[in-house]
Amino acid sequence: MERDLVSALWTELAAIEPNRRCDRIAERAGLGVEARGRAKTPAIGRLAVKLAATGAADAETFDCSAAQLHCRLAYLRGLLLAHGSLSVSTSGTHLELVLPADALAHTQRQVAELGYPAGARMRRGRGVLTWKNNETIIDLLRHLGATAAALEIETRLLNRTLRGHMNRVVNAESANVRRAVDAASRQLAAIEELERNDGLRKLSRRTRKVATARKRSPEATFGELAAAIGLSRGQIQRAFYELESAALHQGDAA
Repeated sequence: MERDLVSALWTELAAIEPNRRCDRIAERAGLGVEARGRAKTPAIGRLAVKLAATGAADAETFDCSAAQLHCRLAYLRGLLLAHGSLSVSTSGTHLELVLPADALAHTQRQVAELGYPAGARMRRGRGVLTWKNNETIIDLLRHLGATAAALEIETRLLNRTLRGHMNRVVNAESANVRRAVDAASRQLAAIEELERNDGLRKLSRRTRKVATARKRSPEATFGELAAAIGLSRGQIQRAFYELESAALHQGDAA
């Protein structure tokens, strides 16, 4: 699934053939002359061939810092096509751009000026720019023209968030059910202990009423018991506290 998404991203970006001559020069500069020989996908190789006829001398002297915004985006698109990598996994989204060491600082400044700051580091003698923020990566891909890939990444991240939320809800609900079952079991055991030793009649009328309701509805919540016998939740809680305390002290006395 991830491989298909990454392949679709490069294909989508490579399918964008700039109309402006300046953008074609900028994208060719980003791709580099070697892109035709070692393209990641056939689509990138075809794009490199198409752009090869556009101002070779201009591409070699292209200055990103002096270019218009659309030219700088075209240049960055070319860089990513030639030297970028994307990873989308359960742990997050990771976009990298591997560059010659002497181009790292300059390119980092350029992408920051475009509004997409990246982390920079050296790795095995090469410079690496890294984006890890999901929103930044999605916005960057959209600006570069990969709207379909950006939408797919966004959808996957949303689905992952929803699954995580549902798992938390289910786990919390399961924990609540387990606590309710454990509490009901303690309460029924306390009632049984008191009945066996004739201790229930010593308790208040309200507590005896709650004990009868619990025996009748072992699975009922405090709220359901309160509604059934016309008491508040607080009164139900106090009654069960009295029941369990009386059973415990009766056991101690025995």
